[in-house]
Amino acid sequence: MFKLYKKLRPLDWVLLAVLLGLTVVQVWCTMLLVDYTREIIAAITRVSYGLATVNDIWYNGGMMLAVAAGSMAGQVLVGLIAASVSTGLSARIRTEVYNKVDGFSIAERDRFSTPSLITRTTNDVQQVQMANILMLRMAVAAPVTAIWAVVKIQTASTQLTIATAVAVVALVLFLAVLMIFVMPKFRIMQKLIDKLNGVSRENLTGIRVIRAYNAEDYQEKKFEAANETITKAQLFTGRMMSMMWPVMILIMNGISLAIYWLGASLINKGETDYATVAAFMQLASQIIMAFMMLMMMFVILPRAQVSAKRINEVLATPLSVCDPEEELPLTEEGTVEFKDVSFEYSDSDEKVIQNISFKANKGETVAFIGSTGSGKSTLINLVPRFFDATEGQVLVDGVDVKNLKQSTLRRLIGYVPQKGVLFSGTVKSNIAFGAPEISDEEIISAAKIAEADGFITEMEKGYDSEISQGGKNVSGGQKQRLSIARAVAVKPEIFIFDDSFSALDYKTDKQVRANLKEAVAGATKLIVAQRIGTIMDADKIIVLDSGKAVGCGTHEQLLKDCKVYREIALSQLSEEELGL
Repeated sequence: MFKLYKKLRPLDWVLLAVLLGLTVVQVWCTMLLVDYTREIIAAITRVSYGLATVNDIWYNGGMMLAVAAGSMAGQVLVGLIAASVSTGLSARIRTEVYNKVDGFSIAERDRFSTPSLITRTTNDVQQVQMANILMLRMAVAAPVTAIWAVVKIQTASTQLTIATAVAVVALVLFLAVLMIFVMPKFRIMQKLIDKLNGVSRENLTGIRVIRAYNAEDYQEKKFEAANETITKAQLFTGRMMSMMWPVMILIMNGISLAIYWLGASLINKGETDYATVAAFMQLASQIIMAFMMLMMMFVILPRAQVSAKRINEVLATPLSVCDPEEELPLTEEGTVEFKDVSFEYSDSDEKVIQNISFKANKGETVAFIGSTGSGKSTLINLVPRFFDATEGQVLVDGVDVKNLKQSTLRRLIGYVPQKGVLFSGTVKSNIAFGAPEISDEEIISAAKIAEADGFITEMEKGYDSEISQGGKNVSGGQKQRLSIARAVAVKPEIFIFDDSFSALDYKTDKQVRANLKEAVAGATKLIVAQRIGTIMDADKIIVLDSGKAVGCGTHEQLLKDCKVYREIALSQLSEEELGL
């Protein structure tokens, strides 16, 4: 967890120095309170014997109030500083984790899983924040109080000191045994939260499928299993921790009884007086409380340490897709070229795509078709660098994509994913997502090209209508058209359509492609499709089979020369429709 303290600002270190000073002042006031307690008891005794006046009592009482007020002020300021520093540190950690995750490629996100990354950004940071607040309040105050009290207590009575030492040893032994049983549970708690979040997320995102198949009971059992596991772990730690306070109170009451019993014996022997015993009682309580705070800190720290480790794992993860130190200037316009490109996932020995080579020139439409799992989407995702090719080169505008900054590369591309993804906001904000500065006229023009203007104008507030998170209040076809409009709005050199027409009916599909051909004729288009009708007019069609290119040419050429393409075409259209 101490690695995270490198993220403290210079101002935070100044505040921590102030916190240290205030803590020492607070402890000093507490120790003075013990002295004035002894003095006021002694003054009361002297007054009863006529050896002092009531003014002595008022003076010592007033000083006690002043010292108590000073101690309280110190505690309040220490609490405020601890909360400020801890909250600020947590906010920066949360931002860094978010930014780091935002820079992850698909490979890094798959390594951690989405539920785990959400837990690390929220719950883990919260655990660290809570631990830091307690540590800043206890880590200095507890040892300073204990040492100061031990030094003062040794001058009072050897017998009373031994009794206090026995109580401290008993307390430490109890808490040590408690930690031995509780620590392992704390270490697995965060992983159990990951699992519970994963089941909850799966249930919420797949609610329609779950209901369609009457699988509510099945999902409920999965949730109950995950919930029961974490509940058992929390019950165990809760029950063990619930023993702490009764035992601590028992020890404190026991030491009080021992001190008063031994003190009474010493007073009877004339070896001490009541004022000294009362002061000793306060000092013993301060020592016990100091050790309780320290042990509490050691109980809380392991869970925070686990959370900090999980946070550091995210922050220390090297990015597989990085910007170059110097990017090369573009030498062409609107071109995409693959040179003997192969790709395999880090956890697999099998290549997903193998030795793919082609070039799409400015204004051309290049389509990719093949059976499910043939590598179409993987191939297309190499262009915007969602991950990098393991072999060969992917060039955009004549430059290897690895020699371009990701922001530069992606400004050239209008990407439409296979599954239409919308964000909470308005229709207008979703279309202008990649180009917030564009005018309303440009937004409407993009919507018309995507054949989205019709249903948008029928919505209650038109382009200012609200879109719910994930676009749940629009249909699949409407989401795809809005996604296409979003890509058109950025006016890219290169369009990537990853099976982006699948939710459109044939008429709308044909009209959208005609609009694109007319409105963005100079842009290069890379299209992944399942339907032959979507790609028949492409300048070049690449047929993939098990990650290999088994055909390349126009629709007519492939019907004659490529068996795989011919089989796909005949499975969708008749020989008459294909002109055979």
